[in-house]
Amino acid sequence: MPVLRDSGFKGEITWLGMVLAGDSLQSEPSDRLRLGFCGIAGERHEGENRASCVRVRNLYPEGTEIRNVRQLTILSEEEMALIAADMGMERLDPAYLGATIILRGIPDFTFVPPGSRLQGPDGVTLTVDMENRPCVLPGREIENDHSGYGVRFKPAAKNRRGITAWVERPGSLSLGGEFTLFVPDQRAWAP
Repeated sequence: MPVLRDSGFKGEITWLGMVLAGDSLQSEPSDRLRLGFCGIAGERHEGENRASCVRVRNLYPEGTEIRNVRQLTILSEEEMALIAADMGMERLDPAYLGATIILRGIPDFTFVPPGSRLQGPDGVTLTVDMENRPCVLPGREIENDHSGYGVRFKPAAKNRRGITAWVERPGSLSLGGEFTLFVPDQRAWAP
């Protein structure tokens, strides 16, 4: 009996990008990405390990070397539209959010269970880490081009910011490609 079951949902890749090394969070759009075990070569979040950040400060002093399970940032096209609407914008460019992948077709995407897998047709497989909670950094990027809108991002993105993920099996991604969502075959935690 498989531990991961096909959810019946597929997500179409509608946007791809990578964050280049440097101070900016903005992604550079791309038509195709090659993923290795360390993520995307030359990308800001590439690597087997990373320095811990505020998201795990209750576990480690900031800067502690830990496994990098935040190689990729994946968001839902549908949730991005809701964020934009709540911000009073016609459209929100994924580049401002440091997005790697935007998918269309998987409902309630931000709450896909941790440990789920997104698998592409060539076998490329991404493992879901957890919800990517909204922070102020995308708001700063938005504010640079849309004065007065940056501060609106964090509240509008609550429960809609997508997920972080890491590469379990390398492969290639291209616009229009599709992922199948596999979810853990277990009951919800009920302490």
